[in-house]
Amino acid sequence: MPDNCHMPHTELVQDRDRPRAWTLLIDGFPQSHVDLDDATHLEFEYVRWLGHVIDAAPPGPLRVLHLGAGALTLARYLLASRPGSDQLAIDHNQALIDLVRARLPLPPRGRIRIRIADARAALDSIRPAMFDLLISDVFATGQTPASLTSAEFVASAARVLRATGIFAVNVADGPPLAHARAQVATISDTFPHVCLIAEPGVLRGRRFGNLVIVASRVQLPVARLVRATAGDPIPGRLVESAGLTRFTAGARPVRDSCARPSPPPPDGVFSHVKTVRR
Repeated sequence: MPDNCHMPHTELVQDRDRPRAWTLLIDGFPQSHVDLDDATHLEFEYVRWLGHVIDAAPPGPLRVLHLGAGALTLARYLLASRPGSDQLAIDHNQALIDLVRARLPLPPRGRIRIRIADARAALDSIRPAMFDLLISDVFATGQTPASLTSAEFVASAARVLRATGIFAVNVADGPPLAHARAQVATISDTFPHVCLIAEPGVLRGRRFGNLVIVASRVQLPVARLVRATAGDPIPGRLVESAGLTRFTAGARPVRDSCARPSPPPPDGVFSHVKTVRR
């Protein structure tokens, strides 16, 4: 989590093309995009991939844990696409949550609980087998805290999931993708079924970007995810099985004792975000 001496600068900026849509920036980094008129609109490509994971889960309401609340984009998506879902969002930033509640109000119906806490500490306190889906998307000044990159963290995530539950984590990395490879190795050490979704240019090590790792104790809906990601406006590529083994390239699981934050994003990497400050 962020250093206690640092007070993140939070800003909402309006989308140029969608009149009631807003991007949440924290310390200048885009964290969330919300369209108050259409909760099913997912602007960021990696968020669409996480939306595909939600869509591919078994039908009906889900119990979902969100590590990192942001503007609750995916929680809103679940309210719209999976009525009756029970959701818990963990975030350390009370001021952020107050801003989101005031400026981007949640729909009046639906169950979203928000807990202000450190993500790792809160996860470790949750009872076993409570959730169908755990989404981890936590960043502080553009980096995932070290405490959320280790094998011990992944084991705690597995513990709170039901037997058929799905773990999905957003990872940010750039060439040579050493952090992403280590994260795949770390998650694969606990979960027998793992796949990776990313934009092809990121996978080839051409640029910095987001990669989504999806894992479960049971077979993942890979074919459905392949079709969904390939049909996106910016097509994603799914890597699994032998391709994922080649991707990890001998990387080893990360333990708490040697865990580090994810790499900081390069300057200007998010300059494409289409917003108008007001």
